[in-house]
Amino acid sequence: MGVFINFVVQLTLCRCVMTSPLVVNTWPFTNATETAWQILSASGSALDAVEMGCTTCEKLQCDGTVGFGGSPDENGETTLDAMIMDGDTQNVGAVGCLRRVKSAASVARAVLEHTRHTLLVGELATQFALQLGFKEETLETDHSRQLHQQWRDNNCQPNFWMNVKPDPAQSCGPYSRDWAAAAAAQASTPSWASAKAHDTIGMVAIDSQGKMAAGTSTNGAIHKIPGRVGDSPVPGAGAYVDGAVGGAAATGDGDVMMRFLPSFFAVEAMRSGAEPAEACRSALARIVARHPEFVGAMVALTKDGKHGAACHGIDSFPYSVAGGGEGVRVINVSCE
Repeated sequence: MGVFINFVVQLTLCRCVMTSPLVVNTWPFTNATETAWQILSASGSALDAVEMGCTTCEKLQCDGTVGFGGSPDENGETTLDAMIMDGDTQNVGAVGCLRRVKSAASVARAVLEHTRHTLLVGELATQFALQLGFKEETLETDHSRQLHQQWRDNNCQPNFWMNVKPDPAQSCGPYSRDWAAAAAAQASTPSWASAKAHDTIGMVAIDSQGKMAAGTSTNGAIHKIPGRVGDSPVPGAGAYVDGAVGGAAATGDGDVMMRFLPSFFAVEAMRSGAEPAEACRSALARIVARHPEFVGAMVALTKDGKHGAACHGIDSFPYSVAGGGEGVRVINVSCE
């Protein structure tokens, strides 16, 4: 009798643990979705799926805004931001302003698994990667060099400077502080950035064991001031996941988003019972209330496989999903 009861208990626990794997990611980056889905459908881990899904986008230079060869900074250099988060432990590995190493998502995974830190940045993040065997190589291409030269030829327009002289709307600098302009500056300055100026792949996955992970990868805002790190590697901003609830990922104007932690807000909204799309709308509404011209979008996934998205400042937002008995597909959401 005892053996039978033990068998029933073990069988019940097994049924509770096993689940239907699913992956969602921002934008119609379907090759990345397919890579992640192949790992999940072969009983791979959510962490592996997110890392390799983001890596696929890095290799394919998705939309020119992920991976090498895109979004040069003011010096013409491409740098990378990436993050990966474990939904079970809430541990995070991230890199910001990573130089001369293409595999940003994998370096972020190395920070997660081989350090007690959360975020490494800049040249010393590169040195960390090289120490662990990652390859050093240029992130610039003919395309990124051409983008930079065109920007220089256009008097460095647009750029991210303000309250400096000479006038950044007409000059490349170098700049110095303009105290009078700073004193007269408004609290909120409209962003020039468009949806194409700063995309990110943000991915959330559930594996067959019911474990969740989230991750991001991007080359950041085009023509950014050197040293800038966006929202993508910041936990709660670019992405966030709690395996007991769900996960979310964001894309858009990262300098604004990191001030509001929209991915964390969306997960907490789902914890309180909000559906994924509703949670995303609520998170974006907090941003738009202060920044009406904000451009961005979010996708969210609950632990039981419900997903949804919301957006602002563009007509529609497509996101990719695989699982739930279907292959890779793209869902378009109208923006409010």
